[in-house]
Amino acid sequence: MKRIVLTVVAAMVCSGGVFAADQTWTGTISDSMCGATHKAMLEHNKNLTDRSCTEACVKGGAKYVFASGDKVYMLENQKDAALAQYAGQKVTITGELQGDSIKATKIAQAK
Repeated sequence: MKRIVLTVVAAMVCSGGVFAADQTWTGTISDSMCGATHKAMLEHNKNLTDRSCTEACVKGGAKYVFASGDKVYMLENQKDAALAQYAGQKVTITGELQGDSIKATKIAQAK
């Protein structure tokens, strides 16, 4: 009986990564300063686009984030070239959700 319990426990521990499957979301690449909307920045400069605002905020020290609906997720892959490429644009992200962060495995422009 003890051997069966140990086998079951070992199987559960070893299979923990199996349950962490990739998910896919659609939303916008933004920055941690503005979050889901660039409304406050646009009030000061109506010529700013979402892209130019995101680029300026990241250059000023903010981090890239992913906004989907009213939820904002931190992105673990801050050095991924796709973040700068799609800054301020609608994208589809595939990756693993870890709390309020996403570890992206794929970032592509939304169709």
